[in-house]
Amino acid sequence: MTHNLSRLIDRAGAHATRLITDEDGMSTAEYAIGTIAAAAFGAILYTVITGDNIVSALTGIIGKALSTSVG
Repeated sequence: MTHNLSRLIDRAGAHATRLITDEDGMSTAEYAIGTIAAAAFGAILYTVITGDNIVSALTGIIGKALSTSVG
């Protein structure tokens, strides 16, 4: 009986330790850094997309696609 009680206490302690040290998910600081990184990436992407070369290339592609005859 004492052996079973000891094993039960050990298992409960191991479970409690696992709960305390579990690092699933992100903390608030990680969310903040992720948000800043996403905003910076969005700003860089916006700068690239709105550049003259990209706009003229996209306009050319769209114009070519619209002027292509099918069949």
